[in-house]
Amino acid sequence: MDASPILFVLNQAGLDTAEDVARRFSTARIHGLAGRVPTADTQFNETIEHLQLLFKAGHPIVGFCASGILIRALAPILGDKRTEPPVIAVSEDGSSIVPLLGGHRGANELARILAKSLRGHAAITTAGDTKLGIALDVPPKGWLLANPEDAKPVMAELLSGAEVRIEGTADWLTKADLNTSDDAAITLTATEKPTEGGPTQLVYHPQKYAIGVGCARYCDPKELIDLVETQLADAGIARGAVACVTTIELKSDETAVLELAKYLDVPLRVFSAVELQRETPRLKNPSNIVFQEVGCHGVSEGASLAASGPFGSLVVEKQKTENATCAIARAPQPIDPETVGRARGHLSVIGIGPGKDDWRTPEATKLLADATDVVGYSLYLDIVDTHITGKKHHNFPLGAEEDRVRFALEEAGKGKNVALISSGDAGIYAMGALVYELLHRNEEFGGVSDAAKRVSVTNAPGISALQACSARIGAPLGHDFCAISLSDLLTPWESIEARLKAAAQGDFVIAFYNPVSKRRRTQLAAAREILLEHRPPTTPVVLGVNLGRPEETLKVTTLEALTVDEVDMLTTVLVGSSNTRAIMKGDGSIFVYTPRGYAKRIDAPKPDSAETAPETEEAEDIQ
Repeated sequence: MDASPILFVLNQAGLDTAEDVARRFSTARIHGLAGRVPTADTQFNETIEHLQLLFKAGHPIVGFCASGILIRALAPILGDKRTEPPVIAVSEDGSSIVPLLGGHRGANELARILAKSLRGHAAITTAGDTKLGIALDVPPKGWLLANPEDAKPVMAELLSGAEVRIEGTADWLTKADLNTSDDAAITLTATEKPTEGGPTQLVYHPQKYAIGVGCARYCDPKELIDLVETQLADAGIARGAVACVTTIELKSDETAVLELAKYLDVPLRVFSAVELQRETPRLKNPSNIVFQEVGCHGVSEGASLAASGPFGSLVVEKQKTENATCAIARAPQPIDPETVGRARGHLSVIGIGPGKDDWRTPEATKLLADATDVVGYSLYLDIVDTHITGKKHHNFPLGAEEDRVRFALEEAGKGKNVALISSGDAGIYAMGALVYELLHRNEEFGGVSDAAKRVSVTNAPGISALQACSARIGAPLGHDFCAISLSDLLTPWESIEARLKAAAQGDFVIAFYNPVSKRRRTQLAAAREILLEHRPPTTPVVLGVNLGRPEETLKVTTLEALTVDEVDMLTTVLVGSSNTRAIMKGDGSIFVYTPRGYAKRIDAPKPDSAETAPETEEAEDIQ
C-alpha cells in the first residue's frame, strides 16, 4: 500500500475514533464533512463526489461511517479489482473494522492493524484468507501467477473441500492450510519454466531472473524484443520468471528498452557506468570497445549480474543482433527490483487549480500521491499539504522559478518520482514551459544534466484562473478570448502593448494575468486606455481574487471605472468584449456572459421553423 490512508469522517462521533487512529499513524489525514467536522485536515461539501475523487486518485480510504455509504458512493465507478485501492468501513466506536474493497491489496492487512490499535474486530471476509489462510490470486512479493483468470474456479474448488497437489518448491504454498494429496485433480505448480496452466492448474513463477540489455540509439523495439524472446525460449525461462529489465543509465530513455520493459510488464532498473564496471570480473565477454564508449566493459552482462546480486550467475551470456544485446542472470532468491539499481526518474508537472480540492483533477491528485518528492512555491505546497504528507518537501521562494524547475529535473534525474507543483494550469504562465525549455537547452547554456534530460515527464492540466473566474461569475469566456500577461519582467512592454492593441482591435474577451505588483503599477492603467479606444466604457470587467480559496471575492465593474488600486497579484482580471453583458438578477447578484451569436440581437424574434433557425457551433465544439 503506497499511498497514505485517508480517514473519511462524517460526524463528531466518528471523529473521535478517527483522531485516535491519526495519532497512531502519522501519515494518515482526516477528511471531514464541512459544517460537521470543523477540525478536519481537509473539509468537503459533497460526500459522494469527494469519495469518488479520492478513490479515483488511488488513496486508501478508511471510512468512519456505515459501510452502505461507502458502497453506494463507489459502486458506480468500480472496475478492475486488481488495481483499485483499499476501502475499509470502521464503526464510529471502532469496534468493527470491515475491508470492503482491495482485501488482497492491503485492506485486510490494514484492517488487522486497525483492529489491534482500536481493540476492535477485523471482519475479514475474503474466503481464501478465512478458510485457507492464503490468497491464491495474489501470491507473495517476488512471485507471479501466470494464469490469474483461472484463480477463481480453482479457489472455488478448494473452498468446497477439494484436494490439491503442489508441484515444485514454494514455502508459502506448503505452509498454507491446504488439503494436499499426490493424486489430487487440482495442481499448484511453482516453476521457472514456461508452463501452461488451466482451470485445474495454477502456475506460479518465482521472479529470479534479470535481463540485461543494450542497444544502439533509435534501435527498433521489435529487434530487441525478438532477441529477448528468443533467448528466454532457448534457455527455457518463463516470461513470468523475469523480475526486471536492466541497462546502463545512458539508455534509460531509449524507446526500445522502455518498450521491452512494457512488453514484459516488469520494472526498468538502471545502473551507472561505475556500478557496471564493478561487475567486470564476472563478465563472460568483456569489451574494451564498450569501455571506451560508455565507461564499463559490459552493459548487458554487467547489468543483469548487478541486479542478480553477488550470488547471482549468468545463464545466458551476451547475445547480439545488429543493434541490440541481451544477457540473462539468475539470482538464488526472487529479486526485489526496488532494491537494485534505480528507476528511470519521473517528473510530474502538476497544475493544482486555484486551490479548491474539488477543482483539482483526479490525475493531479494521483500524481501527488505517487510522488516521493514535491517541489514548489511554499504557498502552493501549503494548499495541497494534506496530500503530500510523508513526502520530502522542497520549498522555493517566489521569483526563483528557474532554480525551482532545474532542481526538480535534477532530482528526477537521480531516479526519483518528483512532483513540480504550480497553481492553476502549469502550462499557462507557469512552470510547464520552463521545464521543456530547460530540457531543450544545452547544459553549457543553462540547461540540465544528461541524466535529467532522460527523465519521463507527465504534464497534468489544471483549472486555470481564467476558467475559475469565468465559471464563478457566469460565462464571460463564452466566445473568442485571449490571455495576456502584463508582467514585463520577461517580455518587453512594447511586445505586450502590441498584443493589447491587436486583442482590442479583434474585440477579444481578455484575461489579464500578473496585472500588477508592488513594483508594476502602470501597465494595467495603460492596458485600460488602449482597450477604451476600441470598446465601450461600460464594458464589464470581472475581478476574481483568491479564487477557490476561503478568502475568495468577486467584483464586477466597468472598463471606465477600473482602477489599479482594486487589483493585486492574486487578482484575475477578465475584460469583456463589446458584446459582453453584465445582468443583475432579482436577488441582486450579477452574472456576466458573452453571447455566442455576435451579430444577433438578444431580443430578435425567434425563428418559426428549424429551416430558419440560426446556425450553431455545436458540431465544431464536439470536434
